[in-house]
Amino acid sequence: MSKPVSPQDLFDLWQKMVNPGGYPLQSLMFPVLDAKEIEKKIHELEVVEHWLKANLNMLQLSIKSLEMQRAMLKGGEKFQDSLREQRETRERAEAAAKAPPEPQAPANPAMWAWDMMAKAGQEAMHNAAKAAQAAQQAGVPAKARRKKKGEPD
Repeated sequence: MSKPVSPQDLFDLWQKMVNPGGYPLQSLMFPVLDAKEIEKKIHELEVVEHWLKANLNMLQLSIKSLEMQRAMLKGGEKFQDSLREQRETRERAEAAAKAPPEPQAPANPAMWAWDMMAKAGQEAMHNAAKAAQAAQQAGVPAKARRKKKGEPD
């Protein structure tokens, strides 16, 4: 089993990779010709590559888990909103069933006067029908009532 890699070990690896002979840019201008040194350098770079891949995978896993948590929270909020909307709709329906019907606004605002006159006429007809019905219930025929008041037939 290999020992864990510390940050200092990685820094040393990086320095050896960039400056193996102690001279700046020596490895880039004059590559080492020893096969063992090349194999060692390849192995060191593979270790760094694996370490970076592991860190990348951990980072991607953290991002995915946070995205999933965010999606769950948003889903919960949407569910709560839909429940709230259903409750409000039900409450509005119950309130509308209990409340008396409100007068409807006319479709055409320019026709408000005509609508008002038509409504007044309907109310007058309704009141006249109520009066006639009340008179019939009282047992007095309409002709007799008119004669009492002195109205013509």
